[in-house]
Amino acid sequence: MSSRSTPEPTSTPPAGMPAGEWAMRIDLAAAYRLVALHGWDDLIFTHLSARVPDSDHFLINPYGQLFEEITASSLVKIDVDGNKVDDSPYGVNPAGFTIHSAVHRARADAHCVVHLHTIHGQAVSAQKTGLLPLTQTAMILHGDVAYHDYEGIAEDLAERERIVRDLGDKHVLMLRNHGTLTVGETVSDAWLRMYQLERACEAQVAAMAGGAILNDAPGGTAEKTAALASAGIVSVGRELAWPALMRRLDRLDPSYRQ
Repeated sequence: MSSRSTPEPTSTPPAGMPAGEWAMRIDLAAAYRLVALHGWDDLIFTHLSARVPDSDHFLINPYGQLFEEITASSLVKIDVDGNKVDDSPYGVNPAGFTIHSAVHRARADAHCVVHLHTIHGQAVSAQKTGLLPLTQTAMILHGDVAYHDYEGIAEDLAERERIVRDLGDKHVLMLRNHGTLTVGETVSDAWLRMYQLERACEAQVAAMAGGAILNDAPGGTAEKTAALASAGIVSVGRELAWPALMRRLDRLDPSYRQ
């Protein structure tokens, strides 16, 4: 199978834009649309960012557009401090990029960072226990989840050091009392990790709300599940799940590719 995470773009890159950047723009625009489709968006707030291939620049949402409106060409190119480097009629939210820039700076594999404020993600981030290995979905992420204590709205650039310290080499970060974050080598990796995290958080909130005594899985099963999943979840996600999700978008509204 091909290792590409997306099908070939259906539109031609704008004049002077490398094909790699255009392909990344299509992937990231698709991720924004999928966040909206799953009901994970928070009006115009939160961010998904991606590194421009062979560059120190990043792509992020045009501040003011709903996620369902974002297209490949409307994404704004910025530097690591959140400043625009290309002409765009849209502004960006530099304060909102504090968290993303911390991860992008520190992790060479962090080509995409997804940060959300969903109800279930916030709920679990506010629970002292954090994400529990209650379901298979949660166990897939076992051992790959880190935690960062809330310090207020992320406007203090000094917080970036602590975010990086707390994340370490993991791919999932629970931002206490705030939300969720995932990291990936590709947009598909980061988005699909977020899908697993959101499903796990939703199931945990539902199970705890039910009032019943919760069943603990046998010892060692969380580690076993995570080990088995890690061997194939990235390749299956890139080669099967992500193309399927993009086909779904193409059926519903292919304008994200513009």
